[in-house]
Amino acid sequence: MMVCEYKPGLEGIPAAQSSISNVDGQKGILEYRGIQIEELAEKSTFLETAYLLIWGELPTSEELAAFEYEVRYHRRIKYRICDMMKCFPESGHPMDALQASAAALGLFYARRDLNNPIYIRNAVVRLIAKIPTMVAAFQLMRNGNDPVRPRDDLDYSANFLYMLNEQEPDSLAARIFDVCLILHAEHTMNASTFSARVTASTLTDPYAVVASAVGTLGGPLHGGANEEVIQMLEEIGSVENVRPYIEDCLERKSKIMGFGHRVYKIKDPRATILQNLAEQLFAKFGQDKYYDIAQEIERVVEEKLGHKGIYPNVDFYSGLVYRKLGIPTDLFTPVFAIARVAGWLAHWKEQLEENRIFRPSQVYDGKRGIPYMPIEHR
Repeated sequence: MMVCEYKPGLEGIPAAQSSISNVDGQKGILEYRGIQIEELAEKSTFLETAYLLIWGELPTSEELAAFEYEVRYHRRIKYRICDMMKCFPESGHPMDALQASAAALGLFYARRDLNNPIYIRNAVVRLIAKIPTMVAAFQLMRNGNDPVRPRDDLDYSANFLYMLNEQEPDSLAARIFDVCLILHAEHTMNASTFSARVTASTLTDPYAVVASAVGTLGGPLHGGANEEVIQMLEEIGSVENVRPYIEDCLERKSKIMGFGHRVYKIKDPRATILQNLAEQLFAKFGQDKYYDIAQEIERVVEEKLGHKGIYPNVDFYSGLVYRKLGIPTDLFTPVFAIARVAGWLAHWKEQLEENRIFRPSQVYDGKRGIPYMPIEHR
């Protein structure tokens, strides 16, 4: 009998064979379908990158135009979904609202035809198109306002910012938000992607796949970390408080949010790009008082923990960018989800190609051979 070694969190154990993205944590390299993230951030758009991830190749101009048109056409959501969202409690977290709403989409597009390329494309388009609309709609409705209808004359990222604020965004702000979506679109076998693939392996519908991934992303150890970074910056309050705060965290062995990564042992390349984006925003729209605090945190943490390979990850600077774009703190993780839908759908599609349901084993460490005791003797 073969004895399997137990690895907490499945650390280092391959869960799938994939050609979607690649990370070299020692060199700080992230590639989508072989193209480095820096090049995509500079030259691509989110919808072009989503197409690359899901269908495996960069689209031709005709293919991209067709995809963009389909996404624009499907941005609106059915009024029954809006009515459902109006019943959600105002105090509810937007990630919980998004998970429920994504699952509800499956009720309206229930026909499951996983061997049909047209069904797969329609599902991809609907989810990429409607998830931003649902995020923006819940934000407005929980504040007592009607949702803003999508504008067909605006591109993907500009339209989301418009639906959120009912104001057409500055072109630089829209472009920077689009780059943020590219950076968050995919990242190999992280927790939410693994959740998506496990769900997909049962051959359920793609709306349930995305809903399960959204639920996984919401945790503070995954997508929710960007919210906690802002809370940490607010708690520190000034540059002078940074060093004692970090030293206290180290003494208590508490996690410093936005630092460290299971894969990267140098600075996350996405964090470097996001820091540059933040500086572009600050140069045009004014400084954020927390940026100096963030820079000092990075210096102190590198001094204290750099030898352990602990550096800023994607969550550390993303919140500062989103704040400057006028996005509320508790929408940071739903925005992460808007981007990561592309990666989840790429993995869903790849899982279907040679599917085998996930059924891992376990290492049992409980009691054995215990006799049943009648209730009158307990």
